[in-house]
Amino acid sequence: MSEKLLEVKNVSKIFRIGGMLMGKKLVAVDDVSFSIDSDKPVIVSIVGESGCGKSTLCKMILRLHTPDAGTITLNGYNYADKKGYDPKQFKLDVQPIFQNPFETFSMRKTVDTYLFNTALRLGICKDRAEAEKLIDETLHNVGMSLEVVQGKYPTQFSGGELQRVSIARALLTRPKLIIADEPVAAIDASMKMNIVNLFKDLKEKYQVSFIYITHDLSTAYYVSDYIVTLYRGGLIEYGPAKDIMDTPAHPYTELLMNAVPRVGEKWDESMVMPDMEDKEYSITYCKFAPRCPYATDECRQKRPDMIEFGEERRVLCCHPLVTEAQ
Repeated sequence: MSEKLLEVKNVSKIFRIGGMLMGKKLVAVDDVSFSIDSDKPVIVSIVGESGCGKSTLCKMILRLHTPDAGTITLNGYNYADKKGYDPKQFKLDVQPIFQNPFETFSMRKTVDTYLFNTALRLGICKDRAEAEKLIDETLHNVGMSLEVVQGKYPTQFSGGELQRVSIARALLTRPKLIIADEPVAAIDASMKMNIVNLFKDLKEKYQVSFIYITHDLSTAYYVSDYIVTLYRGGLIEYGPAKDIMDTPAHPYTELLMNAVPRVGEKWDESMVMPDMEDKEYSITYCKFAPRCPYATDECRQKRPDMIEFGEERRVLCCHPLVTEAQ
């Protein structure tokens, strides 16, 4: 059995909406489990409509939120083990790339300031000369250079160029895992595939795994090795990207796949869940049953079991559309 780079096991996160007395509890992430092996770099896409728990889940992996239940383990170290937590090592091993690069960098600082701070303050380089060499090499790997970047402010770059700098900054630590939260959402459509292709290249060159959070199913299909589909906080389908997107096993995934448009576009608005009804997060039976065209009385009476089929596929459904026998 392969060792795990990352293991998310039965993780849940609950937020309180409203006041302490009259407020409601929202289960933003509900009993989610998946893992990434350490022996081979992969890109795992987490997909689903807005509010399904994608970003909350990844903020827990980044230690920005603490799980209310379940465990997260990185390189064999449980997040709950405070004695074994080394903040510096964590920053070296796990790096984020955020949605809007113009919010990542202050307009008052030159972009190269961030690159040098990362290289020097984390002890990656012993002096500025060594940092210059590493930064220039890393920028070249994302299609930029220190000569182009040095002394310039964020407003002097396009969104695509600045996102490339964000990627280079993440790569400076030689991380084992990069978490990219909607990294192409704020980028011009003509540049999206360039960034996505860059992820594929960097995965092999740097032997780094990615968690790619996205609404853009067409890029997810293109870039992913595995796909995690979330609905109302719960993991409803997991498996190899090609298998899931060619033959979805869950009705919700089927709905999303049928709505996949051209590269760079999101699914049609009619396919997005129209509201964020609290009751869909808290119901004890299948959360998708109220909207599912295949729902039966069984679906409305109990929570479905997670069904495993094939070597790597899982689906949370009473009546999966695909089974191992098929």
